[in-house]
Amino acid sequence: MALNKRELFLKRRLRVRNKLRAITDGRPRLSVHRSSKNISVQVIDDVKGVTLASASSLEKDLGVVGKNNVDAAAKIGAAIAERAKKAGVEAVIFDRGGFLFHGKIKALADAAREGGLKF
Repeated sequence: MALNKRELFLKRRLRVRNKLRAITDGRPRLSVHRSSKNISVQVIDDVKGVTLASASSLEKDLGVVGKNNVDAAAKIGAAIAERAKKAGVEAVIFDRGGFLFHGKIKALADAAREGGLKF
């Protein structure tokens, strides 16, 4: 049974999300989405169904508009850590989606940890 890249990505995303549901312990979820041109991240409270904080490479004040590289991911990680702190969030669950924890995703996570988020 040969699966294409999209089907493998969706299976991986569901596998990660189901594992997170088991260990969430009431903490919000730090969800990452990466496209070919941009990267965005949200802190989501799944119990209430609301977004507490977000950051994206589409925001002009971050200075990385339209960039999708490791440096842009690090800036976005620092921004989400700062915004989550303002929203009163200190501990989160990292939801990498179907993306591998490597490169941009790792840079974003490391910057968010340096900014004070615990996961």
